Amino acid sequence: MTKGFHDKSRQVLRIGGADRVKFLQDLVTNDVSGLKNGPVYAALLSPKGKYLFDFFLIADGDDILLDVDMARAQALAQRLMMYRLRADVTIEADDLAVWRGVGDFPTGAVTDPRNLAMGWRFYGAALTVDSMEPAEFDALRIENVIPETELLPDETYILEAGFERLNGVDFRKGCYVGQEITARMKHKTELKKGLARVSVTGDSQPVGTAITANDKVVGTLFTNLNGFGIAQLRFDRATGDMQAGTAILRLIKA
Repeated sequence: MTKGFHDKSRQVLRIGGADRVKFLQDLVTNDVSGLKNGPVYAALLSPKGKYLFDFFLIADGDDILLDVDMARAQALAQRLMMYRLRADVTIEADDLAVWRGVGDFPTGAVTDPRNLAMGWRFYGAALTVDSMEPAEFDALRIENVIPETELLPDETYILEAGFERLNGVDFRKGCYVGQEITARMKHKTELKKGLARVSVTGDSQPVGTAITANDKVVGTLFTNLNGFGIAQLRFDRATGDMQAGTAILRLIKA
């Protein structure tokens, strides 16, 4: 069975021009040459190594499709234009619809490169598939700790958000914006905080609810439903029962 939905929260940018691959390769966290093997998940960071945008890259003939959160698409296009300088690169909004789903792949669909559990993505006209509610994808995201709304511009460090596990960063590709700080975190520090799956006993809580333990703030609760959630935690303090609003949380170790 194939289930899916038209994800109207996504926007496609079309990247063209003879320099398109090198242009992106010099900017983003992942190896753009991997497009010959399928979609690439990547991020664009600030010079200080903090997350700004995440997106999917898909080869489309002589162009590259860039699938990004619609609310961030204009800001991303402006940022890319700032870096373009004299490169032979075009950056245009495209009206392709973005579909997401699970089950058998429709013809022309591609694998979500973050995790096989996240199914397929399709770009184009309407599909005939069984209906799927976006909340079902949130449940899959929580089960597999796949961040989306949990990624905060100018705040998140991508390694704390699990980008290595999500196939979103390549440590051998060479320089990109924010590479030095990301590499330093990889090789010289032990991550003391990050995203994790938690059980949530009680009512679902608003995204951004502070998590406390022993009267100290230990993190933030993000997407949560059906008794589970994704939380940003200080791992050394996230022990035993924790509180988020009226709910009780416990860390589920990977």
